[in-house]
Amino acid sequence: MNKPHRIVIAKIGLDGHDRGAKVIARALRDAGMEVIYTGLHQTPEQVVAAAVDEDADAIGISILSGAHMTLVPKVVDGLRSHEADDVLVLVGGTIPRDDAEQLERDGVAGVFTPGASMSEIITFLNEKLAA
Repeated sequence: MNKPHRIVIAKIGLDGHDRGAKVIARALRDAGMEVIYTGLHQTPEQVVAAAVDEDADAIGISILSGAHMTLVPKVVDGLRSHEADDVLVLVGGTIPRDDAEQLERDGVAGVFTPGASMSEIITFLNEKLAA
């Protein structure tokens, strides 16, 4: 029997807007995934620790503060330092195309900007985690 994918949903930095993160968390739960929501104002180190402690398959980072180029690489690097670089990292928020491309080169599996559908995100996760 296949166990459900475990996804950590995180809000890193000073970004205090979490409606999108909660909507995503609910959609992933409704799709049969186990979701761990870390809450607001998490550090990259706290998010990595949650993912490692929870044996997560993926981390979904919601960020609207503009600090994505500083904070997200710290999560990716933290996973590597914990030998957990098999944990997928996805990022959602208002992220310019050039930044999204750089984040993907730096190890982020996918970047979802406003307008991405829930089914697109769920399909992406299911396909990447099945591989």
